[in-house]
Amino acid sequence: MKVVFDEIYDQYHQDLYQFIFYMVKDKQITEDLVQEVYLKVLKSSERFRGDSSIKTWLFSIARHVSLDHFRRKKRTRDRIADYFDWGEKSHIIKDEHPLPEEMAIKSEEIKNLYTYLDFCTVDQKSVLILRYIQSFSIQETATILNFTISKVKTTQHRGLKLLKKLIIEEQEKGGGSNGF
Repeated sequence: MKVVFDEIYDQYHQDLYQFIFYMVKDKQITEDLVQEVYLKVLKSSERFRGDSSIKTWLFSIARHVSLDHFRRKKRTRDRIADYFDWGEKSHIIKDEHPLPEEMAIKSEEIKNLYTYLDFCTVDQKSVLILRYIQSFSIQETATILNFTISKVKTTQHRGLKLLKKLIIEEQEKGGGSNGF
């Protein structure tokens, strides 16, 4: 198993790291979640039947680990919010994490697109990252997300439509010309 694991690590680690980072936008959390993915891979390797590619299986695990992280984060945030008397929920401070310095953004367009992904639903964000950043096919994306091909196409269309709307709004505000 060590040889197979080393091959998986060598071949997919960078893509796996980027996928999770685009989802959580925090270097430390990304590193923790990547480790969690590898632990799950090691624990479940004997159950891998080969119905999909190893990459698809790996990213499916990564998606579940990321979603579990968001669920835990929401439960923690809700418990903290319940503990304090905030009055109105609109006073809750939004957690903003800057991008790590190591993840240099090559152009203003990519930086804007990265920011706009925050306005997408988790499903839209997952589909767009897998399709356009990780270059998975529609079929592979459907398998990873456990969606139908139709749902991937619809979610992709709605996500792209939202991104286009945000880009147009930014341009109308004088945010410059983006090459989208």
